[in-house]
Amino acid sequence: MSGGVDSSTALALLVEQGYECIGVSMQLWDYSKKNDATGATGGSCCTLDDIHDARRVAEGLGVPFYVVNVEDAFSKEVVDYFVSSYLNGATPNPCIKCNQILKFEVLLKKALGLEADFLATGHYARIIDAPWGKRLVEGADPSKDQSYFLFTMTQAQLERVLFPVGGLTKKEVRERARSLGLKTSEKAESQEICFVEEPSYADFLSKRIELPTGEIVNNEGRVLGSHKGLFNYTIGQRKGLNLSGGPFYVLDIDKINNRLVVGPESLLYSRGLVAGEVNWINPEAREAARNGLDGVTIKIRYRHPGAPCVVTILPGGKIRAEFLSPQKAVAPGQAAVIYRGEEVLGGGWIECAIR
Repeated sequence: MSGGVDSSTALALLVEQGYECIGVSMQLWDYSKKNDATGATGGSCCTLDDIHDARRVAEGLGVPFYVVNVEDAFSKEVVDYFVSSYLNGATPNPCIKCNQILKFEVLLKKALGLEADFLATGHYARIIDAPWGKRLVEGADPSKDQSYFLFTMTQAQLERVLFPVGGLTKKEVRERARSLGLKTSEKAESQEICFVEEPSYADFLSKRIELPTGEIVNNEGRVLGSHKGLFNYTIGQRKGLNLSGGPFYVLDIDKINNRLVVGPESLLYSRGLVAGEVNWINPEAREAARNGLDGVTIKIRYRHPGAPCVVTILPGGKIRAEFLSPQKAVAPGQAAVIYRGEEVLGGGWIECAIR
């Protein structure tokens, strides 16, 4: 329970269906310690107010409520990963890492340790039975679908997880929350990078990374200006370059030479990608990909519509996706998630674009 309307409604629906439930929130920060720079006591995710909201919802439903301390795991697996990715010139997705490790490894293990049968969350996604196991498919609300963030899930995890609001739209979730009198029914959405309190992620990183300024060069190597530290930039970025002429877009982040490579928009397009740390949810798709899996799409970021492609498993388990038409701003560090229709077949972490 994050303290928001989605997880609150998920709990209420399960209680309504006759499940014996336990409410659990994760403590991600030590709220007794203040940040010297901001005066804050942690991030904006699962704050004391959020935990209080979750507790009130649980109590209102007659459900026992507990707080699980996961500060160390969150700091190491999410925050440190976020920082180190930028340090290495990649663009991270901390929400996926939080789901992968905090929710469906750490929290699921604790839930099973409490002799729970399932871990339920407020994700907008659905789990459907298949002859070989469980299919992960998009949520019923296209505007809120979160299946992209769940591509790392395993069959063992899907057997033990429930997504009670996955078949509802956000509007329907709020309506159900109002009808049930939940305290969180009108609560606003949380921000995207939940642990960044500073005005921008660059401000957050600047307190944790010391990277020198360096050259901005065009795709031919000619020096055009200087950058403020590579962590301030992402592939495809146009604003904030402070260059005359152009327009220029970030084409590459050259960590080895501390250079930012820019060029025209036309050079942002790639004909494919290579991704590592691949997880396959659908075993039939995995087997088909050994000889080239077609009839699928791949999303290269959360709001990407998905590009038709052919996916092939490479020696060592990485995947190569060849787009049927070039795609813009393929960014190393982001997730490449493979879909067939509404179903998530699997995915991996982008290592490089194929130009």
